[in-house]
Amino acid sequence: MTSIYDQGLPKTPANHVPLTPLSFIARTAAVYPQRTAVIHGRIRRTWAETYARCRRLAGALARAGIGRGDTVAVMLPNIPAMVEAHFGIPATGAVINALNTRLDAAAIAFMLDHSETRVVLVDREFAATMKAALALATVRPLVVDVDDAEYSGPGERIGTVEYEDFLARGDAAHPWRGPDDEWDAIALGYTSGTTGNPKGVVTHHRGAYLNATSNIVVWTLPHFATYLWTLPMFHCNGWCFPWTLAAIAGVNVCLRRVEAGAILDAIRAHQVTHYCGAPIVHSTIINAPAHLRAGIGHKVSAMVAGAAPPAAMIEGMERMGFDLTHVYGLTEVYGPAAVCARQPEWADLSVSERARLMGRQGVPYTLQEAVDVLDPATMQPVARDGETMGEIMFRGNIAMKGYLKNEKATAEAFAGGWFHTGDLAVIQPDGYVKIRDRSKDVIISGGENISSIEVEDVLYSHPAVLACAVVATPDPKWGETPCAFVELKEGASASEAELIAHCRAALAHFKAPRKVVFGVLPKTSTGKIQKFVLRETARSAAAIE
Repeated sequence: MTSIYDQGLPKTPANHVPLTPLSFIARTAAVYPQRTAVIHGRIRRTWAETYARCRRLAGALARAGIGRGDTVAVMLPNIPAMVEAHFGIPATGAVINALNTRLDAAAIAFMLDHSETRVVLVDREFAATMKAALALATVRPLVVDVDDAEYSGPGERIGTVEYEDFLARGDAAHPWRGPDDEWDAIALGYTSGTTGNPKGVVTHHRGAYLNATSNIVVWTLPHFATYLWTLPMFHCNGWCFPWTLAAIAGVNVCLRRVEAGAILDAIRAHQVTHYCGAPIVHSTIINAPAHLRAGIGHKVSAMVAGAAPPAAMIEGMERMGFDLTHVYGLTEVYGPAAVCARQPEWADLSVSERARLMGRQGVPYTLQEAVDVLDPATMQPVARDGETMGEIMFRGNIAMKGYLKNEKATAEAFAGGWFHTGDLAVIQPDGYVKIRDRSKDVIISGGENISSIEVEDVLYSHPAVLACAVVATPDPKWGETPCAFVELKEGASASEAELIAHCRAALAHFKAPRKVVFGVLPKTSTGKIQKFVLRETARSAAAIE
């Protein structure tokens, strides 16, 4: 029905512009042209210089025939070219596909073909994998070599042009414009599926703009923050932080390798104020030798995502004077889309009580419409009692367009008008979500559900434990029982019996691991422990026994 407010009030270029994070860099380059944008080794570039390079990249791609809906893949570490790619590629209307640099050639080949990739930017360190992938793929993209001055390891040039020469083909005055429709795709990111081919998550300009802005609000990011790239930019487009930093005229401190010494050196040298990472990244910093941690006297804000960070890690960060914010999300919601928003009165609580509260997944991001825990069968909210389990679901503008060339999976993901995460959780009386487990990670022992995360939290409280994961192992009597895989801190020791007793002291006995396996845990490139590998190890061991 038409109202009086619909008459003579048209949507025009004067009062309506499609939302896009590309607008952030244009504004910052105009308002703060001489502020530092990028630090990498000896490289120091201002926002004016970075914007000019992004426009050159857009122009060079356009000259190569790249336009709306084309895919440009990048296989790069956290270097300046990766920052530039997040602006220059979508400025042509194309879609950036940031490839996981730790994937094998077969997986990369699938992604290149599935996305019909037209251009690939590849760092020399990953040339061998990309060369093998291109040999397996059917597409024949233009390959642009990226020679990073900070890399001195092995690797050949496999392309027809080097990145700096490619940029020279573009114009620093190349027209800079956003999409005609904010629903246009801006990025493609492949999920790390454990079986079958990964799904291609397609995100849009509107969602990227809103999530990048939400990062500022939920983290109270100030202008000119100095951000260290410990989080891979290929992971959910760096949780949208390339665009966030452009909005606040921040500093991108690039880092090729995520190692405790390099992280702490960079924090000292550049007075880093913010960084993000998986729990293992923060644990690595906490447990680094004292001499590496010395000399950091300024406030550092850290963001952690994934399953709930263990209390021991939250306490360890506080002891170092690092301020920790816990966020939660998935590739399908642009990285983090929920935050454990801290209440002012929590500051008066004990460290252990703060850790308990801060370990929750929390509430929606500022510009995300909703996160809730629903019964997936009825699609009704579960009781807010902290006990009734359901599935975490998201709804709002910070949600993907869908899965590339996969209508069935898209329909299933959005069934009932919510995005289904597959994560099991409760919602507490104050409205904060608390994850219990991935649906596939729940251990069912003698008909009782055991949360692997609950057991892991107890293991992490043991002073010798650096990292751990608990998975199901087949049991002839109980069906399944918990098996713990534990990585000890350097120089520390603990026995299987000691850790089992430690768990039994804090948990019902049936929840305690029946077996503990010691060793380095398999992790993804973003530091997440690969539980599917451990589940297979546990199954194989049980079969032999």
